[in-house]
Amino acid sequence: MNHRFSTLHILLLAAGIAGATGAHAAEINTLQLLSQAQFRGLSEDLGAALSFKPLIPSESLGLTGFDVGIAVTGTKLQNRAAFQTAAGGASVPATLPVPTLRVHKGLPLNIDIGATYSAVPSSNVRVIGGELRWAVLPGSTLVPAIALRASVTRLSGVDQLEFGTTGLDVSISKGFAMFTPYGGVGTVRTKSDAQGSATQVTESFSQGRVFAGVNVSLGLVNLAFEGDKTGDATSYGMKFGLRF
Repeated sequence: MNHRFSTLHILLLAAGIAGATGAHAAEINTLQLLSQAQFRGLSEDLGAALSFKPLIPSESLGLTGFDVGIAVTGTKLQNRAAFQTAAGGASVPATLPVPTLRVHKGLPLNIDIGATYSAVPSSNVRVIGGELRWAVLPGSTLVPAIALRASVTRLSGVDQLEFGTTGLDVSISKGFAMFTPYGGVGTVRTKSDAQGSATQVTESFSQGRVFAGVNVSLGLVNLAFEGDKTGDATSYGMKFGLRF
């Protein structure tokens, strides 16, 4: 077990170094410069980028199952100019990288819980998230697994913005040897409130979501690759996990 967690620590360090050197995001600290329309656009992009990303098939991990991993997603910003204004005119990448530490645990009755922590490199954006997933159809060698998921994320680190998302989706997956394709549809509800601002009112809205991916099992190690479209923004992600 100690060897497993030592390996994970090394991977986390490598991911952190890569994120810090490869990203140019900036701190969100000038929301007062945004019009209401720009604030809405920024909120939509943040809702797509920071909402919970599954990166795991529908089937339950089982009562004793754990999945611990690191992931990174990149979301193509639809309102990059608004993001740059909110960051005081600093350079903002066209695709926003979001590295994430992820932990999933199996529970009785085909229920899994998950928790995530994200930090956008070179910015003040920090996000915690969680999911509760129920495999209503556990799946078998002949039948796919079908799951219902409820998820939440909450922003921290940005003094000017109170921000969070809630999500609901249904997904399906089916294993074939070492590969488990999966996909799903759902909705993401975003609430975005500029703190102490006289120029923006709170934005609260829903965006449709569709996602698909594949999990590759290599014994202890599993890899996941996923595409996601939330609203008008497209995200791509990958995860390295240790499952035991």
